[in-house]
Amino acid sequence: MNVSLVIVCLGIMGKGMLGILLAILALWMAVAGLNRLTRPK
Repeated sequence: MNVSLVIVCLGIMGKGMLGILLAILALWMAVAGLNRLTRPK
């Protein structure tokens, strides 16, 4: 097992997971904003 390759792969995986987290947060903020704008008064 090549340890340096594992470390590189972990970095790539971390960037991918961060991207997924940011996408989920953006969607959550969009839904929360739309709920705030369209709620009954």
